[in-house]
Amino acid sequence: MRNDHLTGLTRRGVLRAFAATTVAAAPTFANAFGFLRGAGDIRRITMYSGRTGESIDTVYWIDGEYIPEALNEISYFMRDWRNSQTIEIDTRALDIWAAAKSLMDTDEAYMMLSGYRSPETNAMLRSRSRSVARNSLHMKGQAADLRMHNRSVKQMARAAAACNAGGVGKYSRSNFVHMDCGPVRIWGG
Repeated sequence: MRNDHLTGLTRRGVLRAFAATTVAAAPTFANAFGFLRGAGDIRRITMYSGRTGESIDTVYWIDGEYIPEALNEISYFMRDWRNSQTIEIDTRALDIWAAAKSLMDTDEAYMMLSGYRSPETNAMLRSRSRSVARNSLHMKGQAADLRMHNRSVKQMARAAAACNAGGVGKYSRSNFVHMDCGPVRIWGG
């Protein structure tokens, strides 16, 4: 299988990079070492959307650099599906999602329930539910609501909290975890 983002690398080099557990790049913010310890020299995101039926499996960071084309692809994938509006997804959030997934030691893709939300969508959802924040980080491209079939809400939340780099909301009744790159905090049950 050919991945254009990896062209020019040997298979052995890719395997070595996936096995790496140290960070080659400088931290992007204060808690970077706390959550990047599991991300390695290659960072990859795998998700699918139950809303659009689309999926994404892309390497977005390699050898200390983000890949602009991959970031654009991720931002489009995570668009507000109600009106197709997009925003640049914050790389700090991507790093948290990738590190948490690595800590869970699973090949399963995240199921994205909610990525970017336009202000109009957020206002509509807020009018229907008290659990939607007025100034949601979803509107800034800094949050996602994620689910996995082979990991529980508790397992996902524990992995995200271990990153010590953003907000983690446990929504056990709805079977998803909110992960963001805002202030470190944990809520829900």
